[in-house]
Amino acid sequence: GMLTGDADATAWWRSPPPSGAHAERELTTEEPMRVLIAGGGLAGLVAAAACHSKGMKVALFEQASSYAPYGGPIQIQSNALRAIERISPAVYEDLVAAGTCTADRVSGLKIGYKRGNKLAGLYDKGDWLVRFDTLGPALEAGLPPTVVVDRPVIQQIFVKHGFPADTVRIKSRVVDYSDEGGCVKATLEDGTEAYGDVLVGADGVWSSVRKIMHGLDEGAGGSAASGAAGGALDEAEARTMARDTVRVAQKALRRYSGFTCYAALASHRASNIEEVSYQILLGDKKYFVSTDGGGERQQWFALIREDPGGVDPEPTPENPTPKLDRLRKEFADGNVYACDQDGKVWDGFALELVDATPEEDIKRRDLYDGAPLLATWDPKRWLAPWAAGRVAIMGDAAHPMMPNLGQGGCQSTEDGYRLAEELASVTHTAGTAAALGSYSRKRIFRTSIVQGFAQLGSDLLVDFDLMMTIPLIGPFFLTATQLSMPWILRFLYTPEF
Repeated sequence: GMLTGDADATAWWRSPPPSGAHAERELTTEEPMRVLIAGGGLAGLVAAAACHSKGMKVALFEQASSYAPYGGPIQIQSNALRAIERISPAVYEDLVAAGTCTADRVSGLKIGYKRGNKLAGLYDKGDWLVRFDTLGPALEAGLPPTVVVDRPVIQQIFVKHGFPADTVRIKSRVVDYSDEGGCVKATLEDGTEAYGDVLVGADGVWSSVRKIMHGLDEGAGGSAASGAAGGALDEAEARTMARDTVRVAQKALRRYSGFTCYAALASHRASNIEEVSYQILLGDKKYFVSTDGGGERQQWFALIREDPGGVDPEPTPENPTPKLDRLRKEFADGNVYACDQDGKVWDGFALELVDATPEEDIKRRDLYDGAPLLATWDPKRWLAPWAAGRVAIMGDAAHPMMPNLGQGGCQSTEDGYRLAEELASVTHTAGTAAALGSYSRKRIFRTSIVQGFAQLGSDLLVDFDLMMTIPLIGPFFLTATQLSMPWILRFLYTPEF
């Protein structure tokens, strides 16, 4: 389904619209809106499918050299499933059929090691602190339950059902764009020029489209290492880019979360798989997240608070597994190491998954997010911070967030749905900028709240350790968390976005 050969040479986007590059035009069924999308991840795929479903011409430019299987499974939560169902019932049906339901078991927070006192409450390692139900709020809103689907499977389903063949062009990174007066011209890294009525930047946290839109310094866009999913970088590239990413983040005005993340997908049937779909083991300055990955696999993330830019020692004959060795120390359960550096003995579930993972499968990335609003006094930016003229951004380019709520990809999916809905109302290209501005304003409030929940949640998770020792405060904090989760889930699982 990739664009190659003669089809590439004669693609519609290689020439300006029929009215020319400098003239606006009326949109018709025969000559519909032309949408260029930078980035072929989940955000770009959803946007392409949504725009195609509204009768628009779509071209998607992906910088990777292939749609290779990378990253672990992704949670498609109930709100995102509803958006996909509205965009393409065929895509929705295949995703649900291919996915593993995780809403039918318990999710929640556990203490990683023995903690507390008689006044604040005593907790043994592995005790539940907070449990929450994701199925009830979904059913209450009339939404389908959350499923987990492998990223390559998601790609295949969207390419198959979401839009025509020859929509995706690989090895194609958008590095510049300009408004020609009647259309937008995007320039690819190889010098190729593409013309469309709209350019959508779905090119990730280090978005080149965002860099140009907001006038950021050179070096603020492009490739860098970040994200809990690990990305497509091999180990050598990741080591090289770890320190470069610190510089890129400063120029891109991205916030270092304070956490480095070790992530992997373990081919292992978890000992609690029948009862638990998602859990977080909490500790001081670190926590361990695990979720059912489907097919008797567990996706896990170990988040550790430390300065950015760090790398692990290279494997040696004396220590061929430096990542595994560090994780066994950080989450020591009394077997290989008696305790962690603070004298704590962790619940054995963390190392159950770590020990089931080969060293080479563990990816390490520093986690970055960023405010959805750019720091500026320009009123135009505040009125439509994700849009400027014929160009808009979405997904991680607009609102990168911590992985705690599993809503990064879900909010990107909502973005794609809303973007297409706004563009579908345009009958003349002169109205394109207003439609993109409306998309930006309608999306930013909701995503800002979700992003804030994710940031606050990540910071508070490592404070649970302290809370467990404070009389009255600890029990109050736990009760408040338990009571607030249904309301947070109701906010997330809205059928309208």
